[in-house]
Amino acid sequence: MNYRHAFHAGNFADVMKHTLLTRILTHLAHKDAPFFVLDTHGGIGLYDLAADEATRTGEWLRGVGLMAAPFSDEVEALLAPWRAALAQTRRRHGPDALPGSPLIVGEMLRPGDRALAIELHPADHELLKEALQPVPGVRALHLDGWTALNANIPPKERRGLVLVDPPYEKPGELLFAVDQLTRALRKWSTGIMALWYPVKDRATVDEAAARLRASGLRKLLRLELYIDRHGPPDRLNGSGLIIANPPWLLHEEARILLPALAGRLAPDGRGGASCTWIAGETD
Repeated sequence: MNYRHAFHAGNFADVMKHTLLTRILTHLAHKDAPFFVLDTHGGIGLYDLAADEATRTGEWLRGVGLMAAPFSDEVEALLAPWRAALAQTRRRHGPDALPGSPLIVGEMLRPGDRALAIELHPADHELLKEALQPVPGVRALHLDGWTALNANIPPKERRGLVLVDPPYEKPGELLFAVDQLTRALRKWSTGIMALWYPVKDRATVDEAAARLRASGLRKLLRLELYIDRHGPPDRLNGSGLIIANPPWLLHEEARILLPALAGRLAPDGRGGASCTWIAGETD
C-alpha cells in the first residue's frame, strides 16, 4: 500500500511494459470476437510528468523522454499503437500527460470489448475512477488485485488478457505472483496472462521461472529488457514480462523491439534484451 507509481511513471520499465501491452492488444483485435482485459494493479491511470512526484525522481527522462526520436521503420511499425495511445492521451490532457496501462487499454478497446482496472489504494482508486470516467468499456474497481484475479476469470468473452503488475513491496512477492499466475491459468487455460516483474537479483527471477517450468504449464514466454546487465542486485537493473499463451507473433516482435529499446534506453551500452521460452515453443 506504500508504493506510488507516480514517482516512476514513464521510466524504462513502463516503456517496455506498455509497448508490449499494445502489441498483445493489437493481436487480440485481429479477430472479430470481443475480448476482455483485467488489469489487476491499475494505479491511477493517468500521470503528469510535470508533477512533483515525476520531477523529483526524473525517471521518465531516461524512459519515455528518450523515445521521441524515430527508430528504424521495422521498429516504428511495432511502436505505432503505443505512440498512438500516447498521442491521444496528450491531445486530451496536455503535453505532459502519460497514460498508464488502464488508459492504454481503453484507447485500444473496440465496441463490444471491455476491461476492468483494479486498484486497492483508496486515494489512487479515486484518481483511477476519475481518469477512466470518460473512457468507454473500462471500469475501475476498488479491490485487492489478487482477489479480483480469482473472481473475474474465466470471462464471458472467453478471449482476453490479464495484466498483473504488483508493487513488489514484500519479500517473496515474485514467487507469490508466480503461484497466483499458475492458479489463474488452471481456471482459464487459454487466456493470455502477462506478469511484470523487476529484474534486480537474477537468482530470484530464475527461481520463479524454474517454478513455472515445473508447474507443467505450456506456452510461457520470458521477455527481459536490461539497462545494466551487471548492476548490483539491490538496484532496478531491468524489467521483465512472463507471458502465458502469448500471441503467436509476439516472440518474433519482441526479438526486434527489445534490443532496439535497450540500445536507446540503456546508458553506455550496458543494456541488453532476452527473449526465451520457459515452456512451449523450444523447450
